[in-house]
Amino acid sequence: MESPLRIGLVGAGPWAQVFHGPMLAASPAVELVGVWARRADQAARVASRHGAEGFADLDELFARCDAVAFAVPPDVQSALAVRAADAGRHLLLDKPLGLDVAQARAVADAVRANGVVSQMVLTNRYRPSVRAFLADAERFEVHGARAAFVAGGGIAGAFFATPWRLEHGALLDLGPHVLDLLETAVGPITAIRGDGDPRRWIGLTCTHEGGVVSQAALSITTPVSPSVTRYELYGPTGSLVLDLDDDHHDREATMATIPAELAAAVASGHGHPLDAARGLHLQELLAAAAA
Repeated sequence: MESPLRIGLVGAGPWAQVFHGPMLAASPAVELVGVWARRADQAARVASRHGAEGFADLDELFARCDAVAFAVPPDVQSALAVRAADAGRHLLLDKPLGLDVAQARAVADAVRANGVVSQMVLTNRYRPSVRAFLADAERFEVHGARAAFVAGGGIAGAFFATPWRLEHGALLDLGPHVLDLLETAVGPITAIRGDGDPRRWIGLTCTHEGGVVSQAALSITTPVSPSVTRYELYGPTGSLVLDLDDDHHDREATMATIPAELAAAVASGHGHPLDAARGLHLQELLAAAAA
């Protein structure tokens, strides 16, 4: 049996506490060796919950691992991910890859130049319910589609309302999820337009290859409970609908799948389809929508 992939976690904020830390610590495919954050005391607290070590020096963490997971703001991720790739470490990356295309391209270029494996944590793409929906979508002729991702996580004072989310809003936070899933279900996006205020409500209109049009509504400042995550495909045979809820078993399976697929991609040497190049492509779509 192969040894688990040794992985370090960069970041000790909300997502590191409730998602990345528990996910990596629970996986038999990886070994969480340590945590680094700008605040060493916070890194030590998160690490101690999972029997790992808190690191005050980032390069020391890199020296102890094979791969690095990121749970930090996008601009911080882009800079530190380049350092990790230059150190020969594989990358488990959050979305968006950066705050802009230049930052995202720097990560993708570093991954390619150093020959390391990269994988994006586009969380919904690892959910069993989403994978079943996308398998059905492959056999479904689509004439049009629409999506909604509406939540209140970006309201000031909310647990996940970190500064970059408050500043940039739903387009950068939710846009990667929605565009990735719409493009996978409907086909490559050839044109995109955004309307509205990303800090309140933004609408996206996408044209896909073949002329199919999809529309999406995004908000992280609408106090709905539970949040709304819905995808609808329409065609000559009717409709295909995905409603995502906080299914406990779906979440558990997702948290098991992400590190397992990273370890498998590293072992195979073939990489992962949701890699930094995919993250760069999504960043380019976000920039086009913002323009």
